[in-house]
Amino acid sequence: MEEALGLRPTAPGIGAVRRRRAKVNDKYWSPLSAAVGLPFKEIVQAEQLPWSALAGRSVAVDGYNAIYQFLATVRQADGEPFSDARGRPTSHLMGVFYRTTSLLGEGVRPVWVFDGRPPDLKAGTLRARFHAKERAEEQRQEALAAGDMETARRKAAQTSRLTPSMAEEAIGLLAALGIPTVRAPSEGEAQAARMAAAGAVWACASEDYDGLLFGAPRLVRGLAARRSKGVDAGAQLIDRDRLLATLGIDGDELILIGILVGTDFNEGAVGYGPKKALKLVKEHLGWEATVGRAGLDPKEVADVAEIFRRPDTIDTPVPEFGPIDDEAVLRSLVDDHGFSEERVRSAIDRARRGSRIVPRPAPAVATRGRQTLLDGFGGTAA
Repeated sequence: MEEALGLRPTAPGIGAVRRRRAKVNDKYWSPLSAAVGLPFKEIVQAEQLPWSALAGRSVAVDGYNAIYQFLATVRQADGEPFSDARGRPTSHLMGVFYRTTSLLGEGVRPVWVFDGRPPDLKAGTLRARFHAKERAEEQRQEALAAGDMETARRKAAQTSRLTPSMAEEAIGLLAALGIPTVRAPSEGEAQAARMAAAGAVWACASEDYDGLLFGAPRLVRGLAARRSKGVDAGAQLIDRDRLLATLGIDGDELILIGILVGTDFNEGAVGYGPKKALKLVKEHLGWEATVGRAGLDPKEVADVAEIFRRPDTIDTPVPEFGPIDDEAVLRSLVDDHGFSEERVRSAIDRARRGSRIVPRPAPAVATRGRQTLLDGFGGTAA
């Protein structure tokens, strides 16, 4: 692949998004926690969403979540990331470009949302992530010295680093593709959730479940899925109202489950995974009694809950998509970073084919956390 793209590997940096859990909850933490976020898979059942249901719809993509995923997975066999002839990293550009053009080719209209300043309560998590990356790099070097390439690649994925300049490069490339971007004042997932709740987009898209806690009416996961041998793999949809009804809880109780398990802003209660947290919350003891039984600090819990209930976000109009600027894309990828011109032009052509699909407006949500249920995934409600 690297030869075809005109790229070569470069040494990875230290630091990446990884979620830290309390030690007793380690079974819910993994090296790929950056992409997965809250371990809600055990209590959330996503519904298969065919590409035809997404065609013409706009989705707010959690930009940092997606790019960290690219940095962790778009690598050489030994775990080294791609770079250009000058040693500059390019895995983020590869991921953003090919993911975006593939979505456009399916008629999906992605709006990329980027993080701003993190809440103060996230400082501890960020420090823990940094130290975890340092240790992962040490283990990667040890594996390389021992000739253990499988371990070396796995550890390398845990050392990904997204710099401000890399984020700006991605934003510039998206602009050349005619894709709108939003710079959130704080958490990108919170901003994406607000946009979905306000009807600026149809859903937010992330491999993380946190958007549900922020009130996103719909969460789309698995946008990396691709057709295989004519099979429409599609993505997955989580409808928040349906989820709450199935679990027998309300939105505030969903936040409480997240806090019991552990979020970016707190470590969680000792011994609580998602199933145990759901069982306790479904006793409907009330917020204070539930927190007390789990042994959490009420003041800390209240501060974390406020981040999810009233996140720092901004109003945004319905995003406007522009035409693809072929020359700007080619300058960025081919001239500046040595990508294959043939591959880039082919991806642009694929993206243009999807532009024939008529956009479908997203429905506004009357109340935060409440949304009009669809008649069906491809129904007329959107």
